[in-house]
Amino acid sequence: MRRAVVKEWYGGSCEAVEQYIEHFNKIIDENVEADKAAEVFSLKPKAIIVPHAGWMYSGFTANFAYRIASNTKPKRVVVIGPSHRFPINGISTTLEESYETPCGLLPIDREFAKSLIENFGVQNLEEVHQEHSTEVQMPFIYHYFGPIPVVELIYGNYSPEKLKNIIEYAIEDGSLVVISTDLSHYYDLKTANALDYNCLEAVQNLDLQALDKCEACGKIGVSAMIIAASELGLTPFIVDYRTSADVSGDESQVVGYMSAIFI
Repeated sequence: MRRAVVKEWYGGSCEAVEQYIEHFNKIIDENVEADKAAEVFSLKPKAIIVPHAGWMYSGFTANFAYRIASNTKPKRVVVIGPSHRFPINGISTTLEESYETPCGLLPIDREFAKSLIENFGVQNLEEVHQEHSTEVQMPFIYHYFGPIPVVELIYGNYSPEKLKNIIEYAIEDGSLVVISTDLSHYYDLKTANALDYNCLEAVQNLDLQALDKCEACGKIGVSAMIIAASELGLTPFIVDYRTSADVSGDESQVVGYMSAIFI
């Protein structure tokens, strides 16, 4: 079993997870007009981009995209995130039996993971899978999809062109793809907003050139998703953008968070 390592980032217990999500959805329900909500929550994304900080800061932004995605019925969820703890050349998947969340276990789709190893040269480096960029997604997945099969992919120095092949393969096989990234880190609010605008523009317009001026720890994943969306004919929509200052009130050093869907 792949054990969680940053449980405190999302409350540490099933009760805390459910309270967080209830709170996030209450904000949405109170602020999105009913007819607009009906339209938004009828969309069926093939992929989403979500942040991966502690839920106190980025959970609302991530939850918004997951709530929309819950309208779909994927065969599995493929979660793709950058490695923060271990340097890695390439990309790795785990072949553990299950993934721990506070509310229950998510089975790992080992057969699909093995197909990635066989067809795309994906590695199996179990030690790199102690990774918060993917872990913080798993409680959302369990909440909205139940014990659905998951596949976890962690990348380091890796080609977006190679990753987009994996994304396309996953989507075409009925997966929901989750791209995990935060945006700019530790600039003042004005600078962060300016930098993050490049990321939003790049995703909204599927524009790799705009992405050159984007600072994101998961930029490789975003690049790959933009290429895959262009080739598959998917339409992007920015769901939410905010910074840590929205919670902390500290505008001197902020981190940016974005969520987006691809339909």
